[in-house]
Amino acid sequence: MKMAEIKNKKAYFNYFVQEEYEAGLVLSGTEIKSIRKGSADIKDSYIRIKNNEAFIINMYIAKYEVGEFYNHDEYRERKLLFHRKEIKKLKEKVSIEGLTLIPLKIYIKKGYAKVLVGVCKGKKVYDKRASIRDKDAKRIDRQINI
Repeated sequence: MKMAEIKNKKAYFNYFVQEEYEAGLVLSGTEIKSIRKGSADIKDSYIRIKNNEAFIINMYIAKYEVGEFYNHDEYRERKLLFHRKEIKKLKEKVSIEGLTLIPLKIYIKKGYAKVLVGVCKGKKVYDKRASIRDKDAKRIDRQINI
């Protein structure tokens, strides 16, 4: 069975990704089963640092069908596992430089759920139009070459 990889497709459209970090994700039993099945969404989620701990907020993980009363809350805050130095560096970038922490991808690595976190700067409307123009140009080139 192929492991599910949940991507935030809108992140690269809405933000300039400056740096990427990998973090562990603290989950309950039914949550990891839903992620392995591919029943999660990080489209509208973001990361906030509180009390020197990182949390992913507004991440959706569907309830596990056979979880019965062990099931989890679908939108609860989930803790991210960073090193203390990384949290300090991220906190500094977010507060001083005005950047945002966005989850880019969730995947399974060596049996553990990992999150690829992007340090991002928001795009303006004209930047988004330029991205659309570039994407369309690449698509047209591919069609001509076929």
